Amino acid sequence: MRVLSRLLEQLAFLVLLVGGFGMLLSMFLGTADVIGTQGFGQPVPGAREITESTMVLIVFGALAYGQIRRSHIRVELLYTRLPPRGKAALDILADLCGLLFFGLLLWQGINEAQFSMQIGEATDGLIRFPLYPARIILAVGTGLLIARLILDVLVDTRHLIDGTQAEVPIDPLYADLIEQSSAKS
Repeated sequence: MRVLSRLLEQLAFLVLLVGGFGMLLSMFLGTADVIGTQGFGQPVPGAREITESTMVLIVFGALAYGQIRRSHIRVELLYTRLPPRGKAALDILADLCGLLFFGLLLWQGINEAQFSMQIGEATDGLIRFPLYPARIILAVGTGLLIARLILDVLVDTRHLIDGTQAEVPIDPLYADLIEQSSAKS
């Protein structure tokens, strides 16, 4: 299970990096479009269409990584006061609700991606930009999240049975900062 978890983490991190690149692309493209429109009276052709598609990459590319780090938003008013078994039970409930919701989203996302490819769906505008890549990204990102949720159900069930505290993995992007603050303490 550790090998699968590590593989999933590396894949999710890769997709997160691609999403980050998409965010940078959108940022620079948006800036160029504003400068071009306001300064030179000439917008960047296709900026809106490309930005719309990269939004899907940014959001759905980060979902699985957020789940791996257990950094999705939750109300911790009750959660922090519970013993490890209570926390594990709530984590399992959240994982199962996530599986239900994102399972339905994946099902429809796959249908939409297939239909989009069949009809050659593209944006309207100066540049016809195909929409099926964004729909495929939605399905892939959701599929990664579902794989992680299944793994989390298994891990959280183990914590429920043996009563151990779940460990939240340290984000490699912040590992150095955490080490430095621990050394100062």
